[in-house]
Parts: sequence; C-alpha cells; structure tokens
Amino acid sequence: MLWATWWVWVAGAIALGILEMLAPGFIFVGFAVGALVVGLLLFLGVAPGLPWLLVIFAAVSLATWLILRRVIGIRKGQTKRIDIDINEL
Repeated sequence: MLWATWWVWVAGAIALGILEMLAPGFIFVGFAVGALVVGLLLFLGVAPGLPWLLVIFAAVSLATWLILRRVIGIRKGQTKRIDIDINEL
C-alpha cells in the first residue's frame, strides 16, 4: 500500500516541483500542489481509499491550475505580437 504512505505523495510533489522548474509554464505545479495536499492529508491521519485519494488529487490539481490560469495566465484581450520572422534571419 505504497499509495497510502504520506511521504510518497510528498516526494512526488517535490519531483513535480523540480520538473516545473525545468519546464516552466505552470504545467506541473498544479499536480505538485495536488500531491502535496494528499500527502498532508495522509500525514494528518485522513486515510480514505485509493479512489478518494485520486479524486482529491485531481480536484485540487484542477483547482490550482484554474486559479493560476486566472491569476497569472493570459489576460482577456491580450495578444502576442511577433516582430521578427525566423525566415528573415
């Protein structure tokens, strides 16, 4: 029952955080926060079954991604202007 061990989830969160540093763009940070929350719940003694842990992980990951997208993501009406054509170099 490795999935019920709190430090496995926390280690996964750390690994995903490191991966986020290597590939920035808020791709893995939501998953890292979800894994960290599940790890903290297991550390505090809340030990639901695997399906509920996965639901909590998915819900927290999605909520974190949506919040980050709203706070840091592309703003409404914002466009990206490219002035240099790669073929002209």
